[in-house]
Amino acid sequence: MKSWVVPIEVPAYQNPPSQGRDELLMRLLRREGIDYEELEDSILRQWPLPPRLITDGINIDPEPPSQLFITDTTFRDGQQAFYIYYSVNDAIRLFKLLADLDNGSGRITRSEFFLYTGRDRGLVKAVKDLGLEWPKVIGWGRARIDDVRLVKEAGLDEMVMLMSISDIHIRYKFNSTRDRVVAKYLEAAEYALREGIRLRCSLEDVTRSDVVGFVIPFVEKLLRLGERYGVEITIKLPDTTGIGVPYPFAPLPYSIPKLVWVLRKALKIPSELLEFHGHGDYYMAVSNAVSAWLYGASINNGTLLGIGERAGNVPIEALVIWYARIKGSFDGMNPRVISKITEEFRNLNYQVPRYQPLVGENAFTTSAGIHIDAQLRNPMTYLSMDPSIIGREARILIGPYSGRSSIAYWLRRRGVDPTPELINAVYERVMRIYDDGLRREPLNDEELNKILNDIITSRTMHS
Repeated sequence: MKSWVVPIEVPAYQNPPSQGRDELLMRLLRREGIDYEELEDSILRQWPLPPRLITDGINIDPEPPSQLFITDTTFRDGQQAFYIYYSVNDAIRLFKLLADLDNGSGRITRSEFFLYTGRDRGLVKAVKDLGLEWPKVIGWGRARIDDVRLVKEAGLDEMVMLMSISDIHIRYKFNSTRDRVVAKYLEAAEYALREGIRLRCSLEDVTRSDVVGFVIPFVEKLLRLGERYGVEITIKLPDTTGIGVPYPFAPLPYSIPKLVWVLRKALKIPSELLEFHGHGDYYMAVSNAVSAWLYGASINNGTLLGIGERAGNVPIEALVIWYARIKGSFDGMNPRVISKITEEFRNLNYQVPRYQPLVGENAFTTSAGIHIDAQLRNPMTYLSMDPSIIGREARILIGPYSGRSSIAYWLRRRGVDPTPELINAVYERVMRIYDDGLRREPLNDEELNKILNDIITSRTMHS
């Protein structure tokens, strides 16, 4: 049985100029088909192991778009795994913070909402009534006429329409065939366009799909349908199980760069009509999202703090920071709101992981003595950015490896003169606490204040 990966003989000129590589890849796409029955069988045979990643010998060059955008699915995908239902007031507070993060820049352009329950529709009405320009409130639904009607009844003019595209989903989720689901998808899409609903067609599980044999022909049908109604359709690329990779030398359907490249080159889809939606099952959500931007998709979809099904989604705060790393500017967004968003989720009883980048308690915290000593001389030694940019501050914890520099720093913060004698006295008391190996957590300010007061009291009594 042949491999599910497109078989490629890597020529001697494996890394020709970019034009040559593009032509080679396009030639392969035109010449090579994938027997998707064998692709599916191969994936099933690998179970329970994760899908194996190999390379195909063909590389492509990045082409970052001039404009980058972020869309939000906190109230849709994020809500599916949060395990609480947002109240109307919860939704209003979070949506306002999302708008504050955008800060009128128009960088965070959309926010997706369910419409299936009365509570869902109440949330949509509440955030719409705020009258905020960005992000725009849009609906999310299946490729069903009834779901389109829900969008229309909610007074929305745009929706994400779910269209499962892998044979695994078509067969085992729908017990259907390609022809039947395509007919159903196109019927629902046409109904939406007739009703004046703009579409963002979400190709669910695209990273386990037959890109050449099925995705490209189907997307071409969607584009023609949009042309018939004079409407541009956005194509959304969900890495539904998180198995996509950010490597341009990986094969389809796994390579996010190649997936974006193929839709842009083979179907001439503009960057501003391509959107990526990632999941964190293999720790690659942010990497894949950044690669989607770098290789030509203008739009990235995420959730606040990355909440979402299973291992979560692409965190919007990460996208904001990566936007600045790519563009050299936040272009009007206000990243200081990130700390307020974190606090709001804590108020909703969400346990923010201690070591989560940017938002976790430990993200800008140092406890190793040699690091603290260097950081006190210049914060750039162990901080790549100023935490105040996102409304946070660098913290130094006192523990068994903190050293005397950290104690001197702590004393200064308390307005106490850090004499060598006092530093040594506090240091010795700290080390005694950890000598028996029972104490594992850093000391908090209350505990350190008790040590300091005991030392001062003892000196006063003996003076």
